[in-house]
Amino acid sequence: MLVLTGARLFDGAHFLDDRALVLDGARIKAIVAHKERPRGGVERDLGGGLLAPGFIDVQVNGGGGALVNEDPSPETLLKIAAAHRPYGSVGVMPTLVTDAPELTPRAIQATREARRLNPAILGIHLEGPFLDMKRKGAHDPRYIRPMQREDLELIASADCGAVMLTLAPNRVPVEFVRELSARGVFVSLGHSEATYTQACAALDGGARAFTHLHNAMSPLTGREPGMVGAALSDAGSFVGIIADGHHVHPTTMQIAFAAKRRDRFMLISDAMPPAAGGPNRFRLQDRWIVKADNCLRLEDGTLAGSLLTMDEAVRYCVHNLGLPLADALVMASRAPAEFLRRDKDLGRLAPGYLASLVHLDDDLKVREVWVGGS
Repeated sequence: MLVLTGARLFDGAHFLDDRALVLDGARIKAIVAHKERPRGGVERDLGGGLLAPGFIDVQVNGGGGALVNEDPSPETLLKIAAAHRPYGSVGVMPTLVTDAPELTPRAIQATREARRLNPAILGIHLEGPFLDMKRKGAHDPRYIRPMQREDLELIASADCGAVMLTLAPNRVPVEFVRELSARGVFVSLGHSEATYTQACAALDGGARAFTHLHNAMSPLTGREPGMVGAALSDAGSFVGIIADGHHVHPTTMQIAFAAKRRDRFMLISDAMPPAAGGPNRFRLQDRWIVKADNCLRLEDGTLAGSLLTMDEAVRYCVHNLGLPLADALVMASRAPAEFLRRDKDLGRLAPGYLASLVHLDDDLKVREVWVGGS
């Protein structure tokens, strides 16, 4: 038994003072008043700061110099999870962006194997290749293609934890969206010039989310709400957003947060190899991506992922956008846990939940991270 004291707690909904968090192995046993904390185990005074549910990143392409696309192996996925852990991420969805067809089964198998070694790897995010060429972003157009029945079968039977698939709703039949969703795939809509009506049809078919709001999707206009309008008007769906000041203008983010329940937004890193201590340039397929002005771009200037870590995203929301700290923490933890249907063991500090925690100092910088009590 480990008893953590000396820090304010955020339990996923409320701030709690003068409390102790009691861990029993991989799980949280109790939250008790400080004076009623159990004796006889190991007690640690954290010396101030804030203890909160650890962060969950559902879109992380790489970090620490590693990239899923470059080498979809268990070693790569483990390296990415390890690189992001010091920045508060207790759960990650390693992300394979559009690439040659043979990489998808390799990445699925790698995820299956890596999950046996590190519980922080929650599953896999396949961002493409079933996208809209008109909104390809940094995805290589050589590999963007229609979805076939064998693709659906491969993804729906992946059996590697959570499976998230970003697709273009105007390029994939709604019948496929419905079947994928019914078979447990978390369908997210993105990289698409879809109309509002097409996006809503995919939501009706079971799609649960939108991938990196405002980036690579049809915008909200006066006579056509587009993908952005569908994302912000649908109460139940989740919305990923890259809060780095480059992908979305701060005022645009504030408008989005005013339009929709904040517990349906998910902070994501969309991180590439330079994030979390990697080099300043790398190759994606045969194209150089270079760090410039604190963001990543292809040679033609197209944004290509980010340098972000989840703690930086939380700080940006609080310090630059003026969001309440509770909202930022929910967007980094509880909301993605709910999206992945892991909200019975992640995203909160409560008895029975996994002891996957982040300890932040008063400047919201990470002091320490626990994954499953370790």
